[in-house]
Amino acid sequence: MTTTTTWPSGRSRHSAVLAQFGEGRADLMGWALTTGDPLADAVVTEMHEIGMARARPILARGISEGLDSLDAPPPAIAAFLTATETPPAYVDDTLLDSLSLPYFSSPTPVHIISLSAGALVRVYESPSIATVLATTGRLVDRAERRLVETGTWLTGAMLPGSLRRGERGYVDTLNVRMLHAHMRRLALDRGYDSSVDGVPVNQADLVRTWMDFTLTAYRAEELLGFDLTGPELAGLYRYWWYLGHLLGIDARLIEGIIDHDGARRVDDLVQAVTGPATEESARLADATLDSVASLLQEFLRVPPRLTRPVLDAITHRIHGPRMCRDLGIPASAPGTALLTPAVAAVAADRRRRRASPRRWDATIAANVAAERERSAAPGEPTAFDRGATGSHD
Repeated sequence: MTTTTTWPSGRSRHSAVLAQFGEGRADLMGWALTTGDPLADAVVTEMHEIGMARARPILARGISEGLDSLDAPPPAIAAFLTATETPPAYVDDTLLDSLSLPYFSSPTPVHIISLSAGALVRVYESPSIATVLATTGRLVDRAERRLVETGTWLTGAMLPGSLRRGERGYVDTLNVRMLHAHMRRLALDRGYDSSVDGVPVNQADLVRTWMDFTLTAYRAEELLGFDLTGPELAGLYRYWWYLGHLLGIDARLIEGIIDHDGARRVDDLVQAVTGPATEESARLADATLDSVASLLQEFLRVPPRLTRPVLDAITHRIHGPRMCRDLGIPASAPGTALLTPAVAAVAADRRRRRASPRRWDATIAANVAAERERSAAPGEPTAFDRGATGSHD
């Protein structure tokens, strides 16, 4: 149980969370705020103890080829791989091969916009996440790169079959998890104050980010005309249970969620302990929106001079005026005027496609094929590619 003396001072008050949500959920949030990722954190500690030069290739091979490919692995690495290679009981072939398919009923530009204007803007609203990025030197100057890398990881992880052991989505997701662990240690080494914001990249922050990749992003796409049915959403949430497991998120925080209502109940709890947006949050949101504005020219055929106003209008539609005001994102009447008929046209086209199962399935298959081809193309190494090594710029 987390007492008021260990409750982070910048994360609301224990008594307020207790009064609103009850003792059990307040205690769970207290634990989440003061807990990182014990298995991954132990690996980082072990890597520093035995030497990075020795540990890096062991962990990298174990993640890509499995624990059984290693000869007498160090204990923390063995424990980490044992846990990740032991899937929860709900993981089956249907989950791995089929439940993510509805994600690909929308084209890539839609996901990038929902990722940026939806998920990441809200992720960066969290003062502790913004503080970690500022403390580790990854704030505004790398916003565009971070957006591209996050999109690369997300699309790869959603490809059917990609979460099987040794496949790209599985490997990349474990590397993202290890990147979080290295960033956690780096932030603490550079003076991050856990007594104010909780442990860096703690369980509350991780589940809040999980919510932004699911609840926030899917609601954003619905508001842009790309709706999903109840069964499609239930399958996607179940798929994300397993992604959360691989990312090191405690099952108590996410498993069982199958729709937006269930997600909102947990999200309300997490939001209650997030804290107010800061100047760093606003700077991150602005940089992220600037970096994605050019995509609107492809998606909605918007003239260059109107791309940012339309993106601001999209952000207001997704998050509402209060949050946008906190982040300094202005309302845009011209952007709204352009957005409204465009969304109506998108929704009408989507209804026509869904009415024909053959056309609907063909759309999904084409988007999956395009993403497989794109993911196979060589590219610059990402930060998460180096997640297992601890060598980050």
